Amino acid sequence: MYLYSLTLQQPTGILCAINGHFSGHPKIQEIAVARGKVLDLLRPDENGKLQTLLSVDVFGAIRSLAQFRLTGSHKDYIMVGSDSGRIIILEYNKEKNVFDKVHQETFGKSGCRRIVPGQYLAVDPKGRAVMIGAVEKQKLVYVLNRDTAARLTISSPLEAHKSHTITYSICGVDCGFDNPIFAAIELDYSEADQDPTGQATNEAQKQLTFYELDLGLNHVSRKWSTQVDNGANMLVTVPGGGDGPSGVLVCAENYIIYKNQGHQDLRAVIPRRLDLPNERGVLVVSAVMHKQKSMFFFLMQTEYGDIFKVTLELDKNHKDHVTELKIKYFDTIPVTSSMCVLKFGFLFAASEFGNHALYQFQAIGEGLDVESSSATLREIGDGFQPVFFQPRGLKNLVRVDQLESLMPVMDMKVMNLFEEETPQIFALCGRGPRSTLRILRPGLAISEMAVSQLPGVPSAVWTVKKNVNDEFDAYIVVSFANATLVLSIGETVEEVSDSGFLDTTPSLAVSLIGDDSLMQVHPSGIRHIREDGRINEWRTPGKKTIVKVGSNRLQVVIAVSGGELIYFEVDMTGQLLEVEKHEMPGDVACLDIAPVPEGRQRSRFLAVGSYDNTIRILSLDPDDCMQILSVQSVSSTPESLLFLEVKASIGGEDGADHPASLFLNAGLSTGVLFRTVVDMVTGQLSDSRSRFLGLRAPKLFSVAVRGRRAMLCLSSRPWLGYIHQGHFLLTPLSYETLEFAASFASDQCAEGVVAVAGDALRVFTIERLGETFNETAIPLRYTPRKFVLYPKRKNLVIIESDQGAFTAEVRETAKKELLDSTRMIEDANGNIEMENGGDENEDKDDPFSDEQYGYPKAESDKWVSCIRVLDPRTATTTCLLELQDNEAAFSVCTVNFHDKEYGTLLAVGTAKSLQFYPKRSFETGYIHVYRFIDEGRSLELLHKTQVEGVPLALSQFQGRLLAGIGSVLRLYDLGKRRLLRKCENKLFPNTIVSINTYRDRIYVGDIQESFHYCKYRRDENQLYIFADDVYPRWLTASHHVDFDTMAGADKFGNLYFVRLPQDVSDEIEEDPTGGKIKWEQGKLNGAPNKVEEIVQFHVGDVITSLQKASLIPGGGECIIYATVMGSLGALLPFTSRDDVDFFSHLEMHLRQEHPPLCGRDHMAFRSAYFPVNDVIDGDLCEQFPTLPLDLQRKIADELDRTPAEILKKLEEVRNKII
Repeated sequence: MYLYSLTLQQPTGILCAINGHFSGHPKIQEIAVARGKVLDLLRPDENGKLQTLLSVDVFGAIRSLAQFRLTGSHKDYIMVGSDSGRIIILEYNKEKNVFDKVHQETFGKSGCRRIVPGQYLAVDPKGRAVMIGAVEKQKLVYVLNRDTAARLTISSPLEAHKSHTITYSICGVDCGFDNPIFAAIELDYSEADQDPTGQATNEAQKQLTFYELDLGLNHVSRKWSTQVDNGANMLVTVPGGGDGPSGVLVCAENYIIYKNQGHQDLRAVIPRRLDLPNERGVLVVSAVMHKQKSMFFFLMQTEYGDIFKVTLELDKNHKDHVTELKIKYFDTIPVTSSMCVLKFGFLFAASEFGNHALYQFQAIGEGLDVESSSATLREIGDGFQPVFFQPRGLKNLVRVDQLESLMPVMDMKVMNLFEEETPQIFALCGRGPRSTLRILRPGLAISEMAVSQLPGVPSAVWTVKKNVNDEFDAYIVVSFANATLVLSIGETVEEVSDSGFLDTTPSLAVSLIGDDSLMQVHPSGIRHIREDGRINEWRTPGKKTIVKVGSNRLQVVIAVSGGELIYFEVDMTGQLLEVEKHEMPGDVACLDIAPVPEGRQRSRFLAVGSYDNTIRILSLDPDDCMQILSVQSVSSTPESLLFLEVKASIGGEDGADHPASLFLNAGLSTGVLFRTVVDMVTGQLSDSRSRFLGLRAPKLFSVAVRGRRAMLCLSSRPWLGYIHQGHFLLTPLSYETLEFAASFASDQCAEGVVAVAGDALRVFTIERLGETFNETAIPLRYTPRKFVLYPKRKNLVIIESDQGAFTAEVRETAKKELLDSTRMIEDANGNIEMENGGDENEDKDDPFSDEQYGYPKAESDKWVSCIRVLDPRTATTTCLLELQDNEAAFSVCTVNFHDKEYGTLLAVGTAKSLQFYPKRSFETGYIHVYRFIDEGRSLELLHKTQVEGVPLALSQFQGRLLAGIGSVLRLYDLGKRRLLRKCENKLFPNTIVSINTYRDRIYVGDIQESFHYCKYRRDENQLYIFADDVYPRWLTASHHVDFDTMAGADKFGNLYFVRLPQDVSDEIEEDPTGGKIKWEQGKLNGAPNKVEEIVQFHVGDVITSLQKASLIPGGGECIIYATVMGSLGALLPFTSRDDVDFFSHLEMHLRQEHPPLCGRDHMAFRSAYFPVNDVIDGDLCEQFPTLPLDLQRKIADELDRTPAEILKKLEEVRNKII
């Protein structure tokens, strides 16, 4: 079995983010974000919406990013620390929209290792040196400079190693143009290693160390070292060299400390929430410095989401002497992994889990708020006096945009619950109060601007400008069965009657003709409306009527009944003149004229579709007017034609200019879209592709998307064909069926589409391009764990549980008390504003929304959990059961027992008082059995059965319930007051985490020993393990593929398939007495038979869910997977050996000619734990269109193909998946 792996949705979580002027424009800042193995470049546009400029798969794990610039230059470079054992410096090339690799220096082995640098990056603020550090022992410093041609140069590495030392954080110290200094928090464990009593371990002390790079002597020395709190976890650079006092801020548990060589320490307490338990500390998780000409401040966010503004008060006489350190409450937003402050008043917050956001600064925290300072620090007992505050609504920030993020996907299923053309993907995402159930549909998101009812059912709609140079459209013209309605576009859209259009007849086409006149084509003639209001009318000869029209700005062709074509041109004075007539052999089904090329007077090509299933290209040149240039036969009648010109790229990758190409698109009556390339010189057709779009013949329209022409195809659902980052993408729009459309531009909506459907006129815009899915989110209460479908009513049952939180009732009462106490204080103060209050109107919207502030924290052995029944069609929760006395739900399944008394029941596995630290312990486990009442809308508890372990896996099996309880697999039947044990097997190695069943086979997944194949002998009532895997695998997801095959994923990011050899499988099935299984000797301390690994692939991200599904009607079945980082991918089995050969050769050439960006070897990355086996990496193959053209040709020649054929193959295989 060979598989083609393709990522459908790139990872949406962000591990780290940096900002800078990467394009070199002083007014524009970009944000570079690392999403696991993908590097993205984002930029907020003028409306404050984040757009993705570039997304590159680096086939390696990005661990750290840093931005730096050489002194005096305007452009920032990106430093990447990854698992490749190399330091990489990238430059963004905005002409070609690619990252160029400037330097790649190897210093160690690949992989994420303890002593190989790459985990930490620190840059000298003046851009003269960079330090790259490992978690342990090694730190390397590279000196950066420029050569005579102003190119960036890099030195060989200088070592700053110290063995037996763990590094927690490093940063560059700003000391102006003195020798560069780097600071690090370190912990020496050499004594703790030698001491068996454990005393040295308790006395180990963290140190803050300054390393100086002597630029004259070219070596690194330890300059200064001082003790620091053992809770220190992060360093932040303080501006120096004339801008500030230099030094570092050390973020430690509960404190922020300012330290510098030769300066006394300043310590301030981080304010803590009132409801925080005393044993919990407060740690800073992300920090950002913002520097302006005259001042600087820091924003620091704690692990609970509160942002504090940190400022340093300087001595008036000695500017480099700090007198006071102040920490002031700023705002609360969800916990981030990185924050970036952009120059133009934006804050980008890359959330740890859930959606990322872009905020705008309303103020910079100058108002009244809780503040702690180093001047007011008071010692008490063994610590310092804490400062308390209460979170409030946003006062300094306002959210302007958000990026959807699925991270982490906890569980996922592909089902068609809404009876749509394509199935939906249901994913449980997020953590804690920001959890959601997301319904993903393949397609682009639409935002609807306006819908208005019309006085009848329209048949067509057009928009026209009054002049070719106008930015916006002037009229919307709507045609009905016997009339035409003209709407004028201004502040509002209203009907006008003085436009010159004939309104007593239906229209066939309306467009701008020449520079400034309008044309209306109706069945009995052509009406030409000049700019000054004069109207010329051309009538059809005799009783004939016009049936089809094709036009561009200077040419018009009409087809009259009987198959006659009449061709008109616009002359120099703006008149429409008849040029030529031509008889076609039969009636014309559709027409289109190619757009006029730049600098020409006319377009050469006319396409005519006939009912004899052909498309003809006719010439419109005066020399050979109406001569047939080429004929293309198609599978059914063409109903709509559209020429689409792809503009030339000037100065491509290889420095050459590439000519524009012209595509002819045809919508056929069978619902197929047919695309072919038209030769710009001869008019010959080549390289045709077809794709099934829906059950209706697609109607094709040209629209503008991001300033380029794109194609809108209206079949049983709308599709958009557009160019995105070098690929031509054809993507469905998530919208209802439309009849007719036109592109629309007004001052409210620069790039929209106006369309008619039913009796309504709709105006909409297309949201972010390049996305594969658009999503609907339904909020949940706690972290979702798993969900199942109740098949009868198509409801979802979701189990959610959170550790260290309070139940809903406790939270509500606490919230109420807090509100009351706040009000009392306000009343006592009369109308004085509380230090922490805001304006009255701010608190109208619930001042403590859990999504914003997170839940109050409880002790770690407290659990909250609930079972939710949700109707996905209405997005309403019909039943929500909170579990009592510290139980948490971990597994769920629906089960039909033998006695049909209750029908389908729900089994839920729970644990009471579960703790993971210091060692895993729990009081007891339970299996709850619920029955569905009220037509599946709510649940009623039948009984709960106490068990001796945590039931992590439940499954129905032959009218009974199979449960994996710890290392025991047990079969239960339903009793009146509890579940009754029927049979069990205790021979599993560790803990059972998944159970799949098929006929009398049971496929059991163990937490660290892969799959075990079991068989249930009914006559003996015994469970036998007859096969297992030889490799240890820490399972995170499993799926049953066929009778002998299982797909699994492990916690190191590998995906694999195991299969029982055919002969073994037959032997076990044909064994009548069961003696074979019963008495056979085990091998390697395990089962007598071993499964074979047939597929192996390193995804580079922990897979949490696997599903077998087909995402398109009539498409092949694939394995769909979802990962912790929020990406979705598919594995499609190949059906022909030729495809396997082709793609494996393409992959091999791309590995050689186009190595990954971050220096990781592609083959080594995909084989990170086990050698890659029988999987072709589609993500690498899809990078083919982004290569320089000469490289594309070189690879294509090696494969005996043309680049166009390779692109066609890539498109075909992608269309089989989605």
